[in-house]
Amino acid sequence: MGHLRFRSQRQPYEVAVLAAAPVCGILMATLDVRPTTVQTAMPVPIQIAWEVGLIAVGVGGLLGILWPGRLSTGLGVELASVLVLGTITGMYAVALMAMSGRQSFATASFVVAVTVGSLWRAGEIAVDLHRLARACECVSYEQLQGSVT
Repeated sequence: MGHLRFRSQRQPYEVAVLAAAPVCGILMATLDVRPTTVQTAMPVPIQIAWEVGLIAVGVGGLLGILWPGRLSTGLGVELASVLVLGTITGMYAVALMAMSGRQSFATASFVVAVTVGSLWRAGEIAVDLHRLARACECVSYEQLQGSVT
């Protein structure tokens, strides 16, 4: 059997976004400062959930990428994180457009790009998990450990 190659390795943009997310969430929570669009468009419990979500996806996503154990577990944690990141950035883009309309088009476009990138990455991880599951059906765990790069 040849080497299995996963797209999960070395995703610098994903790592940068996941590293920035908890910093943003922590700063908003500790400084009690939120974007005006978020304060206006979202009720306070949703704002808090949004901040906690930023912290959780950043920490969880980086943990999934650096997971020292089973590859499937790390990929699963990373998958959950990028799905939630796509959801909360999409939520922010909707808040931007709802509150500021055309004035926020450039900012919302950038945020939507993060949303699309997160969901795209989730699709890649899902394909990788499917490949890993198929490989595990064909070979023993010891054979698989030696061939994953």
